[in-house]
Amino acid sequence: MRASSTGEIDADRLWSRLSELAEIGKSEGGGVTRLSFTEEEWAAKDLVASYMREAGLAVREDAAGNLIGRREGRVEDAPVVLTGSHVDSVRNGGDFDGPLGALGAVEALQTMDERGVETERPVEVVAFTDEEGARFSFGMIGSRATAGTLTPEHLANEDENGVSIAEAMRASGLDPGRIDEVARAPGSVYAYVELHIEQGRILESKNLPVGVVTGIAGPAWLRFTLAGEAAHAGTTPMNLRRDALAAAAEVIGRIEREAARTGTSVGTVGQLDLSPGGINIVPGQVSFSLDLRDIDEDVRDDVEARIMHEAALLCEKRDVELETKTLQRLPPAPCSALVQDAAREACETLGFEPFGLASGAGHDGMHLTELCPIGMIFVRSKDGLSHNPAEYSSKDDCTAGAEVLYRTLLKLAGET
Repeated sequence: MRASSTGEIDADRLWSRLSELAEIGKSEGGGVTRLSFTEEEWAAKDLVASYMREAGLAVREDAAGNLIGRREGRVEDAPVVLTGSHVDSVRNGGDFDGPLGALGAVEALQTMDERGVETERPVEVVAFTDEEGARFSFGMIGSRATAGTLTPEHLANEDENGVSIAEAMRASGLDPGRIDEVARAPGSVYAYVELHIEQGRILESKNLPVGVVTGIAGPAWLRFTLAGEAAHAGTTPMNLRRDALAAAAEVIGRIEREAARTGTSVGTVGQLDLSPGGINIVPGQVSFSLDLRDIDEDVRDDVEARIMHEAALLCEKRDVELETKTLQRLPPAPCSALVQDAAREACETLGFEPFGLASGAGHDGMHLTELCPIGMIFVRSKDGLSHNPAEYSSKDDCTAGAEVLYRTLLKLAGET
């Protein structure tokens, strides 16, 4: 059976499932919190697993906690087409970041089943474990494991309560010693495509419901620790202070200036801790994070080098010690022509402009570039908001994205 140019996705079913999933981890203020290896994340995966079964998929969980639903193809042992996203969230996040890709993929495969579509290659929907990294300041655990790049050292990363990833896995019934079993063999994956909200304003500014992603910016996550001297706020003259927070404020200002200089880089300080924390005490130590990104790795690394140079000079001037630690560093990931072409063809079939744009946010596909061709389809975000309770993509736009994904999968999987 061949797809027509008319809509085939069940828009009401997709929207209903998005709404139902959004209730898991919802706070009174409206935000969603589903951190990795918590009851909320498992409840979300259980719900998605029930949708997978309704779609006629064979459901399993791997040793990393990735939830997988499989639809067989006609050719035995043909490489699989992967699609999906994640269902974990940041703290007090939104309803669509991750869930749209996971549920849109389930909906696409359920549509194939209901319409009797056969494909040459099998297709698997994956809800990856911990894409966001909100709990351990180390993300994309499930996709790293799938790519075979997750190491025991990675599993030693701890949350704010001192619980390591490995310990959290054991508490969830998983064996971190079996993580190697998750890695996909070379040649076993034909392509990976993910549907996701844009998390920006480009599509909205162009009045377009969907876009085809050309590449994913590479993030560098670092932690700065500045150590000065705690002192009495009333008795310590300004010129004799070794104020760690004052030094940190200057460094953060330099981060903003250097990131803005390129026109393409973004730098964000999202976490800040200081001690002792008294209203009448000069701060003796400050620790803060830096999320630095650019689609060009050389540009990003040059910005980082300038920030480090400026930070060292500022701290030396204030007699404050500076220590930096790299939490994770990923290269930018170009999207493959194979997936981009399939998505553009799908857009044209549906009457959408096949508009190309880069992703400033990181996604699981970044870790799969050595395993298979990757690509993404973006859906318009209202006001560009994400990682925010006000995050929103309309029912019509979510449906449009799922329609493009459906046809992209038919192309990649080889509709027969």
